[in-house]
Amino acid sequence: MNEVIEKAREIITGYDGPKVRIMEVCGTHTHEIFRQGIRSLLPENIDLISGPGCPVCVTPVGFIDEAIFLATEKNCLITTFGDLIKVPGTEMNLAKARANGAKIRPVYSPDDAVELARENPDEDVVFLSVGFETTTPSSCLAVKKAKELNLNNFSILTANKSMPNAYLKLKGSADAFIYPGHVNAITGNAVCKSLKDKGVSGVVAGFTATELMSALAVTIEMLKKGEPFFVNCYPRVVKDEGNPAAIKLMDEVMELCDTQWRGLGIIEKSGMKLKEEFADFDSRIKYNIPAIEGKPNPGCRCGEVLQGHCKPSDCPLFGKICTPLHAIGACMVSDEGACSAYYQYNQM
Repeated sequence: MNEVIEKAREIITGYDGPKVRIMEVCGTHTHEIFRQGIRSLLPENIDLISGPGCPVCVTPVGFIDEAIFLATEKNCLITTFGDLIKVPGTEMNLAKARANGAKIRPVYSPDDAVELARENPDEDVVFLSVGFETTTPSSCLAVKKAKELNLNNFSILTANKSMPNAYLKLKGSADAFIYPGHVNAITGNAVCKSLKDKGVSGVVAGFTATELMSALAVTIEMLKKGEPFFVNCYPRVVKDEGNPAAIKLMDEVMELCDTQWRGLGIIEKSGMKLKEEFADFDSRIKYNIPAIEGKPNPGCRCGEVLQGHCKPSDCPLFGKICTPLHAIGACMVSDEGACSAYYQYNQM
């Protein structure tokens, strides 16, 4: 194992070619690369930038406003993963709404929200469904369970995302992507192989130091060839076929739709919404949510960070008025956010 790391280190530190930009898409990769000290090995001609692989970070302001509308105007009990509670909306975040009397409760899974609805038939329970292909299947299972239980007091507000068209949207932002291994474990490799045919290069990486170093070294070696490429550097987990059961479940319950990404705008066929047969569990339909266009803080550069246009430390708010204790942007709130990583590892 040490020989693998040493060989990868030699390739990375010895690179003397033209400047290249490599985007680690996944927020967990961003944090692990910092934690493992990998950034300190990079020569000046390798620019490692963060991308939109944090589901909380790419969730638009309008989604938070919709959740607050359900809590304050429709008296719903909002259930959510903890990170979302502090993400700023246009006027407030969910934490402030809760302080003002709204019913906001953190849960560990969508199934917890279903059980809450079953145990409290007089409460209208809404689960905030946020995430990529890794977490979407659990929301699909929750909806199927709620339907089987005939729960008419449970629904989900979806902000689920699908990555392929986001990569195309980001084409040109980087010379190559480091793809998130957990997403490809679900989707398989067909999408990334097809992206190569469209001129988008990348490798799938795992999450250990050896796996990340190896993926970065392979990326550098492949970039030297000057042709689009795809390499699966996480074969112990990621198989070509992905997870057929999870794919079948998502296809059964949800369908692709156009959706808003923070910083990236509307991306065609990059969101996932409930199919018509599950519309009774769609919060937007059930509660007739009006069109809400959220307004992010104009001083926050989170959207530019997610596109790789700037680093968190380039934002004038970073580390000053925007800190984990007082986050202005979602990238500082989330445990997977790039701003959070830069702040935690003192990259001022």
